[in-house]
Parts: sequence; structure tokens; C-alpha cells
Amino acid sequence: MTDKITWLFILLLALAVSACSQPKDPVFHDQFFAFGTLIDITLYGVEPGIAETISSQIEADFNALHTEWHAWQPGPILSLNEKLAQHRPATVKPGIIHLLAEANRLSLASKGLFNPVIGNLIELWGFHDNALPIGTLPDSAAIENLVAENPAVDDITIESDRVVTRNAVVAYDLGGFAKGLAIDRAIERLRDSGIEHAIINAGGDLRAIGQRGERPWRIGIRHPREPGILASIEIAGDDSVFTSGDYERFFEVDGKRYHHIIDPRSGYPASETTSVTVIHSDAATADAAATALFVAGPDHWQIAAKNMGIRFVMLIDSQGIIHMNPAMQSRIQLDPELDATVILGDPLQ
Repeated sequence: MTDKITWLFILLLALAVSACSQPKDPVFHDQFFAFGTLIDITLYGVEPGIAETISSQIEADFNALHTEWHAWQPGPILSLNEKLAQHRPATVKPGIIHLLAEANRLSLASKGLFNPVIGNLIELWGFHDNALPIGTLPDSAAIENLVAENPAVDDITIESDRVVTRNAVVAYDLGGFAKGLAIDRAIERLRDSGIEHAIINAGGDLRAIGQRGERPWRIGIRHPREPGILASIEIAGDDSVFTSGDYERFFEVDGKRYHHIIDPRSGYPASETTSVTVIHSDAATADAAATALFVAGPDHWQIAAKNMGIRFVMLIDSQGIIHMNPAMQSRIQLDPELDATVILGDPLQ
């Protein structure tokens, strides 16, 4: 009997040692909702307790930034827009000044194709609200009037903590790049905490650092018209991959799609592009550039990319033709079963 107990003890001890020696899953996942989309955090090789703590901190950061940067809910941006509409100077705290200055810089680099002060047009189309308009279009005369006023960041002057405008039609809507800037902030927090391998993914737009163990991160690019993935990209280091598509927020009237990416030159949704994917080192630039190149369209995306310092671009036009530059071709892997025409443009640098 004693021998049996001894062997049973040895067996249980061996099982316990074996269980303890099994490698734990080195990948930590967490999700939360912010900026109108699902935020996915993936960390590699981080102790679970530390990973949970940092994930909670990032969630709190995203929620705070979403509240502070929202143009249509009570807060500093709404207050700023109200004063600008009255031609009154606005006193703004340093964090918001930095935000506005970065938005203005990216707009100037894009030659106005990314325009963060067309908030009145966004509101006119109904894309300022979570509930999309159904079956209705804005008044064409109202669109023409706003376009004629030509709101642009050139109309804004920032002096220390004061913001003034010479054009009362300007209204900030930072949805075209705020998500990217929030991702950059999250990556900074991760690195300050000593975390070197991670992805912060906001509804398919992401920044990845490091890699997944011995392998690079693999990123899927959504097909703009069909279920599933159009292509994939591998990242090992530090890259932001952002896609702007006409499938993200849209409604239809008489069978025609009207999406949220407004061409500030016409006042209507840009019509020659279905999606643009860009790669850049920081997420804020990638976010703004994806919008700008979408508006630029298949004939002018290369000029916009050069202006904004973007080296990797894939654009799908309204006919389903894929446009890309050689550097992007070397990075991206198209679905081998994809039946599409690919046009390779000139090098961007």
C-alpha cells in the first residue's frame, strides 16, 4: 500500500512539473471600443499581469482622447468651433494646440486633400453622427455655398494658446487623423513601459512594433468589395498600415453609394477610389495620407504621396484596378486567386 501511495505521489508530482514547464501563450489579446471602432491590443512576450495593466491604461487613454477630441460633443473642439464661427479668438490648452498644429501641418503637406476644417460639410452630409442618414442627400446649394467659402487651414492662425480665423466657415473635424495619433500615443506608452513587440489595431488601421517571436507580424488588407482579404503585409520593426475605404461608413440613394470621405474641392464623396492602403512610420501621418490619397484618386495619388513623404501605396480605383508603386509591390502579397489588373507606377523616391 505504501509503495502504491509513493508511486501515486511521484506520478502527480511529475504531472505538476510537466504542467508548470509547458510554455505559456506568449501572446496577450485585449479589445475595447473607442473612436467609433473596435480597438484590438496584441502584446508579445509580456507577463500577463503587466499586459493587463498596460492594456487597461491604454483603454483609459483612448477613451479620454476620444472625449477630448470629439468635435460634436461638449468639449474643447466643439467650444473652439463655436468661437471660430463667431470670429472670436479661442484660448486652447497646450495639448489641443499640439493636436491642431499637427492636423494643420498634415493638411498643408497634402495640399488640402486632407482637410481637417471641413466639419460643416461633414455635418451637412450627416457623417458627424453615429447614425447614418438613410435615403436622403444634402441640399446641393448648401454644398456649393460651403465649397465656395473654401475653408482651409490657411485660414487659421495659432499664436501660443490662442486660435483665430479669418474664415467663419472653418470647423475642425479631426476624424481623419485622430485615430492614428491616438495609436501613436499608445505605442509611446508601450515603449515607455519597456514593451517592444505589439500591435495596436483600430478597426483594421494599425501600428505594429517588433515582431511575433521569430516571425514578423502578418497584416491582412480587406477587399473593398468582396468578403475576405485582398492582400497581406509582413512587418518586423515599426510600421503603420492604414486603409481608407468607401465601405467603412456609407449609405445608398437610388442605388448609388455615398461614403464619408468627402472631397473638399467638390463637397461630395470622392468617387474614383474604393480603397487606399499606405505604410508609414507613424500612424497619424498614415491616417491622414490614406484620406488624402483616396481623394487624389488614381490619376494623382503619386503626387500626393510624394508631397506627404509616403513611400508605400496601394490604391484600388472604382473599376477594381490596383495601382501601386514598386516599393509597395516588394512589401505586399496579393491573394494568388485575385483576378485583377495591377498597374505599377513610378518609384516615389
